Amino acid sequence: MEKPTQKRRLDLVHELAYSSAMLEIEADEAKTHLSQLLQRVAAGEEIVISRAGKPLAHPVPFRQPNRNRPLGDDQGRYHVPEDFNAPLPDDLMEAFDGILNFRSRLNSRSD
Repeated sequence: MEKPTQKRRLDLVHELAYSSAMLEIEADEAKTHLSQLLQRVAAGEEIVISRAGKPLAHPVPFRQPNRNRPLGDDQGRYHVPEDFNAPLPDDLMEAFDGILNFRSRLNSRSD
């Protein structure tokens, strides 16, 4: 029996990992069968929607964010300085004023 080449083994790995486990469907067909595709995605199937053979989207099932984070988890990791609410230095305020004035001039030109 002939020993497979290194290149062939890499191709097999690629095929197993990427090609066979994922359904690729054109956008027009996906539009026609959207409900069925969403059911398959929700069941865990991987689907790629493409246009003209180029991947366009990869829908994934929605997962609820974990809202059970305990309060105070980061307590002691950050200290709020005493001057946190103090006015900003004049040079920094002037820089902000310059940016705001520049933006307002840009906005007035587009009107």
